[in-house]
Amino acid sequence: MSQKQLKEAFISNLNGTSLLEISVGLSLAPLCLLCRGLLLILHYLHYGKPLSSRTHSLLLDFLVLVSPLLLSCTVLSPIIFIMPVILAAFCAAIFSKIYSQRKQETREPLGQIVKEFQQTYLDPDYIPAITVFRVYVNVLTAISILAVDFPQYPRRYAKAETYGTGVMDLGVGAFIFGNALVCPEVRQKPCVTQPKFSNLARQFFSIWPLISLGIGRLLSVKSVEYHEHTSEYGVHWNFFFTLAFVRLAASLLLAVFPKNKAWILALTVAVLYQLILNTTSLKAFLLHGSSGRDSRAGFLDANREGLLSLFGYLAIYLASVQVGLWLLKCRSSVRGWLGALWVLARAVVVLLLFLHVSQAHADPVSRRMANLSFCLWVIAHCLMLFTLFVATDLTLVFTKLLVKGSSVPCCWSVVMPPNSNKKPRPEAMRVGREEKGPHLCLISAINKNQLLFFLLANVMTGAVNILVDTIHSKAAFALCILHLYMFFNCLIMYILHSKNIVVKFW
Repeated sequence: MSQKQLKEAFISNLNGTSLLEISVGLSLAPLCLLCRGLLLILHYLHYGKPLSSRTHSLLLDFLVLVSPLLLSCTVLSPIIFIMPVILAAFCAAIFSKIYSQRKQETREPLGQIVKEFQQTYLDPDYIPAITVFRVYVNVLTAISILAVDFPQYPRRYAKAETYGTGVMDLGVGAFIFGNALVCPEVRQKPCVTQPKFSNLARQFFSIWPLISLGIGRLLSVKSVEYHEHTSEYGVHWNFFFTLAFVRLAASLLLAVFPKNKAWILALTVAVLYQLILNTTSLKAFLLHGSSGRDSRAGFLDANREGLLSLFGYLAIYLASVQVGLWLLKCRSSVRGWLGALWVLARAVVVLLLFLHVSQAHADPVSRRMANLSFCLWVIAHCLMLFTLFVATDLTLVFTKLLVKGSSVPCCWSVVMPPNSNKKPRPEAMRVGREEKGPHLCLISAINKNQLLFFLLANVMTGAVNILVDTIHSKAAFALCILHLYMFFNCLIMYILHSKNIVVKFW
């Protein structure tokens, strides 16, 4: 077999992992975020000032926010079920240190702090969990697209061939989910009246970079004979095309139907698509081609996975629009967000129950078809991850109340209650100013240039695969390459952020 055939076989005919393992793995990113926040608060408690060194800030963010995830999906994957316990214990130890040292400096009772926490008001104009969710999906995607070509990345985490739940299968759906959370239909203020098709016109203009990137990726892959997993999207199709057409189709539907009923559209699309798969020959065509021998004759036959899975991704996008609209409802207090956490947790449980029924009576999860089970799985696990990020943010807000004046980048700002005549305390004013200021934070840096980060990761993945025999790499070499690759990507974003440069050509 040629090197190209070896690499294609290496990422083909896989069956994914268990839902439990993926659910456990989802807790790692929020725990890393919590750990970073607690370390910054502890630093402030010891030195009386935030971490100011740009170099130290970048190194801390990379070592705490990125490196543990990279290790968890490679050499530490055999102990993935223990990793959350280790991280949680480390976070508990830091919190205990903060609380014990703070207790020596003040006599304010814990009960008073808890009461103050529940009555705290948060900046209503910024929900950090949305930013963190989108950034982490990008980071995990960047890690996986290169790590999957190394033997240290477990085959069960890679994309499943037909049925199964791989980590990378979830990543594709999560990317759609994250994009929908900040789409124009969600960001548009209710009080602002705009022409009905204004968002559609905006999406027409905004998708051309995705179409261009899709064409560029197609031409580059074909020209260098880069290895491809044909059953992923087809011969000519790729994820850039999927993202572009899903955004356009969703804008068209939401220009006709009320956007506050997007969940009904999502359910209708997903259920109808599943019924057609089960009652017609569409499923057989999708899996085996028109001749039944996995033929790739003609554009539709050659790209059937990419074209037909658009219906499933459209359903995920529409459901995510509904989630985004719900999140932006006025919920500015800690008490309000604690109630929202309870609603999100119940939604996750209900969706997982529906997933169980769908897998038992309709079809198992299939990223290749983007069927009903896949849609339910993606939405349930994305909501689970988002819920964990919100819980992390609230925990950091509570810890900041223990250590007055401390701040954490990409964490909620504490603000004065609405219609309050009280003057804020100096500590509260200080927290507000620090958190709204320009922080040199890796999360903010990637968030500013997310598409560039994704594009850079794809280009560097291709370069590494062309230059390195990834399949036969030893663990030490693989980890070195992966860390250098991720650090370079993060460093570029960090430099652009420090110079306040946003690379946007549309």
